[in-house]
Amino acid sequence: MTASLPPQRLPAMRIDLAGWTRDATHGDTRAFFALFEEADRLGFDGVWFSEFRLTADARPYPSPLLLASALLARTERLRVGTAVLVLPLHQPQLLAEELQQLAWQSGKRFDAGLGRGTDPATLQALGIPADATRACFEAGLEVLLVGEHPPLYIAGSTPETIGLAVRHALPLLLSLEPPEIKQLAELDAQAGAVSGQLRTSLRARSSLARYVCIGATQAEVEGQLQDLWPRLHARRIYFAGRRGVPAHEVPPPDTGRMLSEQFIAGTPDACHAQIMALRESTGIGHLRCVFNGNGLLDNAQALKQMRMFANSVLPALRAV
Repeated sequence: MTASLPPQRLPAMRIDLAGWTRDATHGDTRAFFALFEEADRLGFDGVWFSEFRLTADARPYPSPLLLASALLARTERLRVGTAVLVLPLHQPQLLAEELQQLAWQSGKRFDAGLGRGTDPATLQALGIPADATRACFEAGLEVLLVGEHPPLYIAGSTPETIGLAVRHALPLLLSLEPPEIKQLAELDAQAGAVSGQLRTSLRARSSLARYVCIGATQAEVEGQLQDLWPRLHARRIYFAGRRGVPAHEVPPPDTGRMLSEQFIAGTPDACHAQIMALRESTGIGHLRCVFNGNGLLDNAQALKQMRMFANSVLPALRAV
């Protein structure tokens, strides 16, 4: 009689933070840094920051590399990443040196997420033709891949960008809005054409994002969601207006679909079950948690949920 093999133990999920961008970065610097120092103590694995340059409204941290350097000096184990560095805005050789330095001085706790960028005003201010960004992005990536470099991630949804990630076996930073369904389908198509093993590896190393609403009771969670829905809709109206779309043409949120595709929401047990189901359905072992509604909730609200999640969900995820 042949003995059955023990079940294979999956590696622990990586649980990071995201959502501190744009208006969410305003406020006292010491309090802002203290938030992530506590995240370090709570056991979260990393945090990600975006790059928005030469914006009409001044923001305190336009350089995610300078912000990463400060936070890495104030934490012990927390990783810091960029989601994303807009590669066409940088001189690739100099950027490669800066990324290597950050990785070195942080004890290899830095991750570089890279993107092509979509802000026309920034490109115009720097004299970068919009139709040149893809060539700049691809040429810059080739430079960064030479020699030692921190872990690199690619953000993008087009077949060309996902194909570039597949060719270099680089994981994706999957988007929160719109959700990642189309990106994963494109990844599967391109990586699967090379090998099933590459497809599985890229999915496991890629990172997806979810809004997180956690509470002691389902009623408490429902209250959080009812507060968040109109804020999310108002933000969509605002960004649609910047594209010239009138408010009445912006449909109200499909809350059922959003809960299914963009949220982890419920009691601690429910959140744990949803994360495990998400891992089972996607094969992804890396989750970016957005506790602040992408800046729609204040840091006190976000920290309350972070603490509950860290005390009641993280230990169960680590035990997998």
